[in-house]
Amino acid sequence: MTPTLTTFNKWVVRPQPNAQAALRLFCFPYAGGGSLSFRNWASALPSNVEICPIELSGRGLRLMEPAFTQLEPLVQAIANALLPDLDRPFAFFGHSMGALLSFELTRFLRRHYQLAPAHLFVSGKRSPQVPNPNPPTYNLPEPEFLAELRRLNGTPAEVLDNQELMQLLLPTLRADLAVVETYVYSHEAPLDCPITVFGGDQDPETSIELLEAWRSQTSADFALHLLQGDHFFLHSAQLDLLQVLGDDLQIILNSL
Repeated sequence: MTPTLTTFNKWVVRPQPNAQAALRLFCFPYAGGGSLSFRNWASALPSNVEICPIELSGRGLRLMEPAFTQLEPLVQAIANALLPDLDRPFAFFGHSMGALLSFELTRFLRRHYQLAPAHLFVSGKRSPQVPNPNPPTYNLPEPEFLAELRRLNGTPAEVLDNQELMQLLLPTLRADLAVVETYVYSHEAPLDCPITVFGGDQDPETSIELLEAWRSQTSADFALHLLQGDHFFLHSAQLDLLQVLGDDLQIILNSL
């Protein structure tokens, strides 16, 4: 497979570009989220790590591009876009949908390019081999779909109450949830890279058992950290998350 390489990479946002960084951390957002979720991370993490949030189509500066609705073509597109930036040690962080994306991207890179991240950090997501017991929500009628968004508590009430804005955002939200809810896990050998899992202690979407199940996806080290908060502890417990993440990144840097 020959990827298409371009000078300008619309998939990767660099809040603080660092051409001399020893390690790149690519950050994958939750459904409906974008690179802004990670805009302040660089100031809290080791200075020789370049923070590289991923900007998916359908949001941010790519708002007018249609969002992907299936995981496999999305993963392939991300892999093609990231290859030029995988010329030095790298790690992945993903929250919720982003956790699934980063996991399947890691497997895709192993299959096609014999590349692997130094570490995989996944957050707010049950292990991928565990089926989702809930019915799909991406195709619900609008009132029920909006009610589901309120339940998850990730979209501000003032946004949900803004009908004009929601009409702009709904196609991307539905597309992202379709990516997650139509996903079908296929068995492969465990990854060789360490996996660290973050979870919210009040997250209705996960449990300790569902997070612990990630252990079977790696033959290397595994760690699980429970933080205070619901599904979006990524924001509410950000300081605690970045403390753990920063410590782990420093360990990786020391090993390079």
